[in-house]
Amino acid sequence: MLNRVPMTIEGAEALRVELEDLKKVQRPAVVQAIAEARAHGDLKENAEYHAAREKQGFIEARIRDIESKLSFAQVIDVKSIDPMDKVIFGSTVSIIKLENDEEVSYKIVGDDEADVKLMKISVNSPIARALIGKEVGDIAEVQTPSGTVEYEIDAVRHL
Repeated sequence: MLNRVPMTIEGAEALRVELEDLKKVQRPAVVQAIAEARAHGDLKENAEYHAAREKQGFIEARIRDIESKLSFAQVIDVKSIDPMDKVIFGSTVSIIKLENDEEVSYKIVGDDEADVKLMKISVNSPIARALIGKEVGDIAEVQTPSGTVEYEIDAVRHL
């Protein structure tokens, strides 16, 4: 059985947009750059040619990577799931750190979508694993290098 990888609808769309740009804009531009560099003659000492070929390799690898990710993606639209007080993939969770009453909100997303600056954490991160399945009012214990940190789940939203 194939391992499906959870991904939000926004994450899948961002990958599709990047894939389209790579195929329709960047790939043709690098092919053109290679053709122009080839026209300059001796390829052994042609830096533009070698740079363009290297860029082409990166583009083709990224296209294969995105196509693979999308083929294994299980796209989940959390907005289509009836709101509940339980933490699930795709939900936005407000938590309160019990030791100092600091409140923070995270959206639980797939590995490729995680970006702490945007308050999006991977479903496989220790904090998300501690939160999944818990409900509003529950305490989640997260193991950190400096010890156990306890969070109270304050709110669960499907945004």
